[in-house]
Amino acid sequence: IVSLKLVKESSMLYKERSVRSPEDGYRLLKMFLEDKDREHFIVVSLDTKNQPVSINICHIGSLNASIVHPREVMKSAILSNAASILVGHNHPSGKVEPSREDLDVTKRLVEAGKIIGIDVIDHIIVGDETYTSLKEKGYI
Repeated sequence: IVSLKLVKESSMLYKERSVRSPEDGYRLLKMFLEDKDREHFIVVSLDTKNQPVSINICHIGSLNASIVHPREVMKSAILSNAASILVGHNHPSGKVEPSREDLDVTKRLVEAGKIIGIDVIDHIIVGDETYTSLKEKGYI
């Protein structure tokens, strides 16, 4: 016998209220990813109006790697009744060029999202006062 539930740890005011562009996503994610010494992978679950309903630090990796599996990414999205998700991670080096692993993870997440009906609207890589949107680059 099991019971699954999402537990709210805290809340914050996100003054933009919805994510309408990669820049909006960057402004939201940088609050959690800026100045981290290791890679952090974050999942923002969004409602049908692209308003954040939950933010989950899905994985904390090493200096230059983070192991991300679709089941862990989608877990909080499913429990949050998300219509879509925005994912992001930081590069502690400050450089925002996507690695081969970044592109592979994004592709797997998009495929998993299609199967379960949760769109991946973007994958944003945060660096030193800059970012890269994999949607803008054409990978999503």
